[in-house]
Amino acid sequence: MRLNIPSTGPEELDAIARVLESGYLTQGPQAAEFERLVSKHTGSRFGFATSSATTGIHLALHAAGVKPGDEVIIPDFSFPATANAVIQQGAVPVFVDIELSTFNLDPRLLREAFTTRTRAVMPVHAFGLPADMGPINAVAAEFGVPVIEDAACALGGSYRGREAGALGDAGVFSFHPRKIITTGEGGMITTSDESLAERISVLRSHGAVRGSHFMSFVDAGYNYRLSDVHAAIGVVQMGRLASIMSDRWRLADRYALELDGVEGVTAPTVPDGSVHAFQSYVVLLDDAIDRDAVIDGMRARDIETTLGTYSMHLQPYFRDRFGIADEMLPMATRAHRSALTLPLYPQLSDEEVSEVSATLADVIGSQK
Repeated sequence: MRLNIPSTGPEELDAIARVLESGYLTQGPQAAEFERLVSKHTGSRFGFATSSATTGIHLALHAAGVKPGDEVIIPDFSFPATANAVIQQGAVPVFVDIELSTFNLDPRLLREAFTTRTRAVMPVHAFGLPADMGPINAVAAEFGVPVIEDAACALGGSYRGREAGALGDAGVFSFHPRKIITTGEGGMITTSDESLAERISVLRSHGAVRGSHFMSFVDAGYNYRLSDVHAAIGVVQMGRLASIMSDRWRLADRYALELDGVEGVTAPTVPDGSVHAFQSYVVLLDDAIDRDAVIDGMRARDIETTLGTYSMHLQPYFRDRFGIADEMLPMATRAHRSALTLPLYPQLSDEEVSEVSATLADVIGSQK
């Protein structure tokens, strides 16, 4: 049983064929339609399709004015692309610990992470659960810095009635095959800030502004565009979003029921006022359980599982460059060693959820 299978069908193939037949393969009308659909879903004024969420984050940081030597506050527990984009901009990631119950940045620790060099805060909506954006936005506003959501996993999630991607100054989604919807590879920046949108538009396409006859290059920009081939897939996928989310929520509820009472396993919790997108279903194992041995045991039963995500300060590059002790980030360290991702995708059946849950209980029991 696989960890994830994208939800695609013949409609995506037909959409790709129409783009190929049109002869318009680069960023064009399909990208514009995809941007319209995603920005409408989030309630944002603008959407900018990008080649990946990583390039989207880099682009958003640049457009927001982050410069070499500046600091950007991020949670330590995230896929390393979060920090990589900061470093690509020449800035310095400042790692903050998480709340173990949500795997998200602990807003109580945010204020102490600020320095005179802080230029942005970038919370991550871990596994599709929006971070506690109320206090995060409040502290950022005190210091006058923008908030950029790493919403890579969170399309379909919401916080206090507002969609992920519209909870800060800008949000960035991923459309990798393991995400809620996919374009194969791709990302999207959403924002309602007009001046930020203008900067993103210019920087995304070589720093160019199109005139009546040709382009004028006003900045040293990037080629971070999404092709119409990829965007056409995204347009079809947005039509599937409601059913995809319904299936994910149903399966998450089933997991919660099946895992209730399984010793050593803590299922995800969803704070009041939040809607979890469940891009991944990530449980926390007790300290005494060898998580990696559980992964091996599940694989032996033909069930794919993996770690939750990475405590970045433990990874060789960040460890060597920043030398942060585990005691400084105890919750992220614990999550790195004990979080486990279980299979979750719309095609999964209730019976398969039961099988995964029973097998997990059995594998854990075998360690005693």
